[in-house]
Parts: sequence; C-alpha cells; structure tokens
Amino acid sequence: MNEIDNSDEQIIAALRNNDDSVLSVLYKLYFGSINHFIITNSGSEDDAKDIFQEAIIVFYQNIKDQNFELNCKIKTYLYSVSRLMWLKKIKKASAIVGKITDFEGFIAIDDSEAALIEEREIQFGKMAAALGELGEPCKTLIEDFYIKQLSMGQISEKFGYTNADNAKTQKYKCLMRLKKLFFKQEERLQL
Repeated sequence: MNEIDNSDEQIIAALRNNDDSVLSVLYKLYFGSINHFIITNSGSEDDAKDIFQEAIIVFYQNIKDQNFELNCKIKTYLYSVSRLMWLKKIKKASAIVGKITDFEGFIAIDDSEAALIEEREIQFGKMAAALGELGEPCKTLIEDFYIKQLSMGQISEKFGYTNADNAKTQKYKCLMRLKKLFFKQEERLQL
C-alpha cells in the first residue's frame, strides 16, 4: 500500500480484501500517539507495542464483520481502544489510577463495545497460547510473516526453502497446525 492510499476508506477496503500490507501502514501512522500516551501514563514502549497490537487485532476483526460501522476516524478508534485496554491493565495492576494524560481525541467505548474488546482480548490470549505451543520453525515463520511483515522471498531465504512457493506452502501447513492448537485451547477452557 503506497503513501497515497492512506485514507480511512482505502485502509478499510484493503483490510476487508485481506491486504495484510496495510497493517504496517497502520503501525506507521498511528503507533506513535499510542506509544506516547502509554509511556506518559506509567507504561513502557513494550507495553505500548503489546496494547497497540491487541487494538489492531480488535480493529481488524471488527472491520472483517460487514455489519460493523466505524463512526470515527481510524486514528480515533485505535487510540480509544488502546486507551481503554491500557486503563484496564493499569487498573488491574494498581487499585489507584492517577490522573491520565491524553494527547489525542478519543471516543467513549460503550459497554457492548467494551465486552467485544474483552472477548477479543480473550481470543488473543488463546491465540498467543496456541502460538507458544506451535514449536519451531512454524512459530518463527508465522511471526516473520504476520508480525515482522517479511515477504515470502525473505522467508524462503531465511529458512532455506528452494523458492517462495515452498515457503508459502509451509506457511499454510503451519497455519493449519496453529488453527488446531487454537481450537484445542478453546476446548480446554470449556472443560
């Protein structure tokens, strides 16, 4: 996705069309303000990365739902979700939450949206647990593609596959293993 294609509508369309390259655009455009907010409010850059990643996942899952209607700018939505997640995290860590310093406008998250965000956090935790069980080289391959945004060519070179198509096949096999582990996590929690 190039610099010209950074409008909210184009970003949403790209996400709905499974264009994962837009995730790095979201990071470049919006991580800075969330990082600043979290660091200013008793957090670290690692905290900001974790919270932002979770907010991106919530946003991505909501955008994939055709019934979801975004009533604000993406920047405002991501900041608001990140803010809510951070406040919940520091509230859990301490009974007293001091004065919060905001640097961006934010929207109030209603109870139904907060419940949806909490459900997505639970799903994120299950996925993290499944990824932890995945083992190597699949875990690194999945992280390289989806988190580090490496191309199939770069992954092929890194892992010693003969070409990008072989790397893509291996990624698919790893995703299928991850999916099985994820659903096993769900079964364990239901027992």
